[in-house]
Amino acid sequence: MKMNMKKTLMWMMLMLTGTATLSAQTAADTTQHEVVMETTMGTIVLRLYNDTPLHRDNFLDRVRTGYYNGCTFQRVIRNFMIQAGNPQARQVSAGDTVQYDVERRVPAEIRYPAHYHRRGQLCAAREGDDTNPEFASSSHDFYITWGRNFSPRQMEYYADQLRREGRAYVIPDSVMQQNYIKYGGVPHLDGGYTVFGEVIEGLDVVDRIQQTPVDHDHGDRPFEDVVILRATIRK
Repeated sequence: MKMNMKKTLMWMMLMLTGTATLSAQTAADTTQHEVVMETTMGTIVLRLYNDTPLHRDNFLDRVRTGYYNGCTFQRVIRNFMIQAGNPQARQVSAGDTVQYDVERRVPAEIRYPAHYHRRGQLCAAREGDDTNPEFASSSHDFYITWGRNFSPRQMEYYADQLRREGRAYVIPDSVMQQNYIKYGGVPHLDGGYTVFGEVIEGLDVVDRIQQTPVDHDHGDRPFEDVVILRATIRK
């Protein structure tokens, strides 16, 4: 009887521990993590998505270790996107070409159509399809979308083009099309890259960065470095 009582108590303790652990994990999973990036052109606040946990956790780890402090936006293309995080950019002078650095990859977490490339999305850069058919992401390089605004006719033409290419599965739905028309974005990247967050403050800063003069002969590197002074986790 004593042994049975002990077993019962042990089982209850395990159940309680398991419940507490599960509750803690659930609470952690539902936290809307936000990262503040102070740059030489202003502050950008990012909110990370919880349905891309590998990218979320990788990005938070990078921020915690101070990895992005001192990084530059090494690739800037007007009306397209701004990209940062390449460690080689620290050793290359402004205006010079920065080669893509392959360190380790994060498995793709493409959640299209839940997340798509409307303006102000935080996305993971990656190698091209030829060398990376599984669409795995860089563990350090990220980009923030800007893109352009589309007319209704342009969206219709784009949808027709996707049908001809056999890619009807990435045709934007009516809500997405309206967002591309009203707010802008980069629809041709949809379904091919992991989108794992969004800008919630400082979209005007992204606009200023994407308009900075760049050297097109050296990988679209800004002539004058745009630096991430400090990245911190707000919550």
